[in-house]
Amino acid sequence: MVDATDTSALACGMAQLAPTDPEFAERFAYFAGEEVPGEPAAELPARERYLAILAALLGCQGYEQFRATLAEALDARAVTPVEAREVVYQGTAYLGIGRTRPFLWTMNEVFAEKNVELPLPAQGTTTLETRGGAGNQKQVDYFGGHMRESWKTGPAERATVNRWLAENCFGDYYTRGGLSDLDREMVTFCYLVAQGGCEPQATAHAGANLNLGRTKDFLYRVVMQILPYVGYPRSLNALACIDSAVQK
Repeated sequence: MVDATDTSALACGMAQLAPTDPEFAERFAYFAGEEVPGEPAAELPARERYLAILAALLGCQGYEQFRATLAEALDARAVTPVEAREVVYQGTAYLGIGRTRPFLWTMNEVFAEKNVELPLPAQGTTTLETRGGAGNQKQVDYFGGHMRESWKTGPAERATVNRWLAENCFGDYYTRGGLSDLDREMVTFCYLVAQGGCEPQATAHAGANLNLGRTKDFLYRVVMQILPYVGYPRSLNALACIDSAVQK
């Protein structure tokens, strides 16, 4: 068994649990910190791996694990503070402020501990006047031409929500700097699969990932990397969503 005093041997925030739960800490640290990242069939670059895990922890509301993983990612220089912040900001569109506000506080506390100067550089690229058109263009880029002004072509009773989807979800978040289109669709897929009950949306965003150039193999690797943090049921559902998107 790993020595509970040897914190260097305990990854994934398990050092705090080692004194009280050494067996659990040893096995989880090995699985999430060594076995999964080192599995050739699951391997991802460190940057994409950490972005996916941070997004998944938002989705499953893993506050304390988010704190540990963010600190680890920053120490490893795998992600930048701006990239991490964008993951949290964008999560609001998929989780709501009631579930992301605690992560904003946690994120900023970790930044303060790491001597990151706040506020971070602004990343917004739109105004209240341009956000709608810019956001709708992102929808078209990701999902296809049928999304052009979808609030006008879809059911009338859904027009307001569909317009907000373009203006707020895509116009306020996806148009920001700090993350690429590929990054943003990957983390969105992770928010959705991690919270569960969003399989139709997870399938749609798996499709958007494919439309942008990601592969089935890449998305499978993402799911395998977040599995220790969201569990097997939601991970298996995520693989089924990917398979469905590929077949469409």
